Amino acid sequence: QVQLVESGGGLVQAGGSLRLSCAASGRTFSGYAMGWFRQAPGKARETVAAISRTGGNTYYADSVKGRFTVSRDNAKNTVYLQMNSLKPEDTAVYYCAADRRGRGSAVTMVGEYDYWGQGTQVTVSS
Repeated sequence: QVQLVESGGGLVQAGGSLRLSCAASGRTFSGYAMGWFRQAPGKARETVAAISRTGGNTYYADSVKGRFTVSRDNAKNTVYLQMNSLKPEDTAVYYCAADRRGRGSAVTMVGEYDYWGQGTQVTVSS
């Protein structure tokens, strides 16, 4: 089992940047594919970005391509989401999650993830 704790959310003006971090407990972090997701009020949770267990494969939703970057540091048990050129429509609670199956690809489906953090609020003002 792994526990995930997100941080780095906050209030930012449109065009600004934030960097989210997700710290994982346990010694098997490098065996998990990781993902970032978001959920706005009244909307379904959606995949924002995903990264394979080694970091060699990544996935981005079309809405964030070119603006967001997912990365991981397996030595620090941490996955990051660098968010640039933020837009009001990026406002949501952001979650990180871990897929325990150890797949070498980026896992894109919400339902494929086993462990979830508590979420961090990102608010982008216009």
